[in-house]
Amino acid sequence: MTRRGRAGVIGVLVAGLVGGGVTSAAAAPPAPDAAADPVRAAEYWLDDYGIRDAWRTTRGEGSRIAIIDTGIGRGPIEFAGAVVGGTDVSDIGAPDGRLPVGAVDGNHGSWVASLAAARGTGPDTGMIGVAPAAELLSVSIGVGNASPVPFAEQIAEAVRWSVDNGADIINLSLTTNTPDWDRSWDDAFLYAFDNDVVVVVAAGNRGTGTTRVGAPATIPGVLAVGGVDPGGRASVEASTQGITIGVAAPSENLLGISADGRVVSWNGTSGAAPIVAGVAALVRSAYPELDAANVINRIISTARPVPGVSVPDPLYGYGLVDAAAALSATVPEVAQNPLGDLREWVRLYRRAESAPEPQPTPSSMEVPPLPPADAAGPPASPFLPTAQTLLYGTLPLGALTVGAILVALGVTAAVRRVRLASRAPSR
Repeated sequence: MTRRGRAGVIGVLVAGLVGGGVTSAAAAPPAPDAAADPVRAAEYWLDDYGIRDAWRTTRGEGSRIAIIDTGIGRGPIEFAGAVVGGTDVSDIGAPDGRLPVGAVDGNHGSWVASLAAARGTGPDTGMIGVAPAAELLSVSIGVGNASPVPFAEQIAEAVRWSVDNGADIINLSLTTNTPDWDRSWDDAFLYAFDNDVVVVVAAGNRGTGTTRVGAPATIPGVLAVGGVDPGGRASVEASTQGITIGVAAPSENLLGISADGRVVSWNGTSGAAPIVAGVAALVRSAYPELDAANVINRIISTARPVPGVSVPDPLYGYGLVDAAAALSATVPEVAQNPLGDLREWVRLYRRAESAPEPQPTPSSMEVPPLPPADAAGPPASPFLPTAQTLLYGTLPLGALTVGAILVALGVTAAVRRVRLASRAPSR
């Protein structure tokens, strides 16, 4: 299947966003080179993960990333021209998805979006995303008790809306802290896969209580992202582990643009996921003929192996994401998603109804005719005996009567002899 064209411009789960706490509300620390922009210089992942090299080929033109999160702020200049549409599925946000949702996590969606596709404040200033020429869709959701709409329903609706509005990539920087997911997600994620959309999901963080990868990162076919520190080592607090992790990306000392335009430093696989979503946008831009399965395959096949670690690994997946290699390496195409088949999983584990048993086709059959009935005799009187009544009625009854008479005569004779004997004179 080739990349599709654009369309026009969910039991309750306990869920949470997987971004770590803000470590600094001020601007990013200054770079060693005083002439360089301090914010741009603090984005170490641009050089360490081959992103600047990938920009020689593309900056993500023609690709579209849906950020399903707490909304992308309207004010920051870094988002000017990037957000081309949006919606709210929480019933508490703005119709265009641009009002930050949640008193605690309201800035989370803006942080995530800025790592994926922020435009900067100038050619060499301000925060820039991995795919700064990609378009963004802002789909606002509410987590916990922030929304009257059940969380599972929100995610299912958000995924479908994103697909219907032209998303090539969907980013979900959230977790349910449980490997299982609501049944409504089966159809929603299958809808995304069937429409050739790459779904990138955060693995979760130990620091927020996630010790194992939880849904949606456990759904077959999604690209789950683990986190590493600036040295490329698995993050102790800002990541988790699990066999479904596809690749790893930076999750510590990240930058983010808040809804009010402030630049903050933060941690978590909530940030690692949009970095990989941005790489997916670069791949889709450079290879528009590739379907989603081959975009994912190109990303995991070109990931940098971690020394001494076999792949796939529960901490690193297939290795550290490498944007330049994902665009330049020769990678054989695959026929199916290397990270699993959700449809097959549903067939095996949802106990879907099997095909109906074939019904036998009715066919005619010949029945042999019954033998002819006995010919009727002349009418008989009900008062005259017949052979049956003589054999089974009259003869047995007569025999019993004669026998009874003989017995009675014998008994009478015996009684008479006893009486006569008792009257004879004694000698």
